[in-house]
Amino acid sequence: MNALSASTDATRKKTIRWVMAIAAAALLFDGYDLVVYGTVVSSLLRDPTQLGALDAAQAGALGSYALMGVMVGALTAGAVGDFLGRRKLMLINIVWFSLGMAFTSMATSVPVFGLLRFLTGIGVGALVATAGAVVAEFAPAGKRNFYNAIVYSGVPAGGLLASLLAIVLGGVTDWRGLFLIGALPLVILFPLAYLKLPESPRWILARGRTEQALLLSMKTGIPLEDGESDGAAVSIASRASANPPAAVSKDGRPFAGFAALASGNYRTPTILLGLMSFCGLLLTYGLNTWLPEIMGQHGYGKTYSLTFLLALNAGAVIGGLVASRSADRFGPRAVVATTFVIATAALILLTFEFPFPVLLIAVAFAGVGSLGTQVLVYGFVSNYYPTPARAAGVAWCAGFGRLGGIVGPLVGGFLISAHAPSNVAFVVFAAVALAGGLVTVFVRRHRTALAEEPAPAYPAAEAATTAPAGSGDSRDAGQEAVRQGPGHWGL
Repeated sequence: MNALSASTDATRKKTIRWVMAIAAAALLFDGYDLVVYGTVVSSLLRDPTQLGALDAAQAGALGSYALMGVMVGALTAGAVGDFLGRRKLMLINIVWFSLGMAFTSMATSVPVFGLLRFLTGIGVGALVATAGAVVAEFAPAGKRNFYNAIVYSGVPAGGLLASLLAIVLGGVTDWRGLFLIGALPLVILFPLAYLKLPESPRWILARGRTEQALLLSMKTGIPLEDGESDGAAVSIASRASANPPAAVSKDGRPFAGFAALASGNYRTPTILLGLMSFCGLLLTYGLNTWLPEIMGQHGYGKTYSLTFLLALNAGAVIGGLVASRSADRFGPRAVVATTFVIATAALILLTFEFPFPVLLIAVAFAGVGSLGTQVLVYGFVSNYYPTPARAAGVAWCAGFGRLGGIVGPLVGGFLISAHAPSNVAFVVFAAVALAGGLVTVFVRRHRTALAEEPAPAYPAAEAATTAPAGSGDSRDAGQEAVRQGPGHWGL
């Protein structure tokens, strides 16, 4: 029995490593896609031979088109993700945004560039929304905020990569080459994801396919249990017990998808979580789009201004990972509120004439409180909802939040085209960060009312022996499932 438990534990760890690595890599290229525009916008403004004549307001609108697509993609993923499955959405959208980046690199006019940015954003948004559900259902309880931060740190890491490549390849390739790099997941990541990314056993169980869920649980080592946002473990099977969830329809069935978000105790927190994401993404994309141009107007050359973008995303990566440790210990609400306040203070510091090293440090802390905060927000949301509503919850957060992502580049473009002092932009962004902190404080702690007493935990291998009567020899079937190839990942 001990050997069996050790084998199951090793299988589970191996599955989790692959799932987290694939999700993080997908979001790395998502972050690259969304930040690379900020690295080239100054060149596009100054060289009309690339796409045509472009002013700051138009450039801000182009920066928003991708985020409009992200919003559409995230909300679409929420509408179908809890019905279609996590694996299928991940695979489809890796291909989608890779092709979008490749075609965007070939654009020859502003309208075509804007349309392709919008279409690419749809794939990016669907991936961002799905990744949160994947992490929440595969990551071990008690470490979900940290695992979520690892995966979603792929977004600022992608921004970091975009900034580095823009500096290193500045004299080697133009903006087209930088965009073409964003298509690499099609040939690198997609084959790996197809072979190594399983469907979530918990999602399959939530869809009522119990035997298939048990077999996949054996194969992956992932137990058929869900974890609460406050750390309490609750069996998914107990959702059909005598203590029904708060989010149920009149016939007693649990709501799924977006219907669950607007029901019962979830309604008000759903609004507040959306506003948190709105503030975080307004800061993220407002700064990532316009920070190099703003610092360029302060007299810093191209390399120096891109260095600020590098510091912003480095701060987001490091700060998000460090803060996630505290979120697992103290709860995400307090930590998210704190990081928003850190962003407020850092952005106010940028309005002063400090030396270059001090400004770099302030920008890094602004990164902690912008995209680093958004990493924590995704973790907060993905663990706030039960499995039947998880993809919809993350999609709502990512989708509604993208309204902020759309507004951010527009606000920056408006201020620059109006020749407002750069200090004004930092004050506006600081006010948004403060508002995000205040909204976070009002999100109440929430226990999803599934069942007051958790069902006993059981290893995945043992679970297969509890299959319903009439299902055949589940143990033999489970062993057969393990022998099957990578194409049998619960599709």
